[in-house]
Amino acid sequence: MSILLINILHETLTVNGLHLLQLLMAAFLGILFLQSGLDKIFDYKGNLAYLTEHFKNSPLSHFIGFLLPVITLLEVAAGLLSAAGVLALFFGNQVIAYWGNVLAAAALLALFFGQRIAKDYGGAATLVAYFMLTMFGLYIHTL
Repeated sequence: MSILLINILHETLTVNGLHLLQLLMAAFLGILFLQSGLDKIFDYKGNLAYLTEHFKNSPLSHFIGFLLPVITLLEVAAGLLSAAGVLALFFGNQVIAYWGNVLAAAALLALFFGQRIAKDYGGAATLVAYFMLTMFGLYIHTL
């Protein structure tokens, strides 16, 4: 009897633990990408000036005016889907959080590519931790 109770308790905690991981991952990505995307919107000129300087000696230097809105849109979409995914997860729906996580991975790849092209290897290395966390997020949505 006690083994059955332990097995039921273990399965319940495992499911709840996975659900908690999914919620926390979606919340983390929502905060990360909404803050980053909204900062680019509310301080567009400052971000444009920074990125123009940052990429001035790179092959991307002539594309900053185009790429800044693209990365901004990608970050805001990842943040909104992740934040909405938190709410959806409370109702048992993983799909929105999953797609927020996918867009977060795409945004991080775009940022990583830019940092590498700009030869900002320290900045690129910083993104690796975020990317690994995002990959873990994709993994826990497939369980």
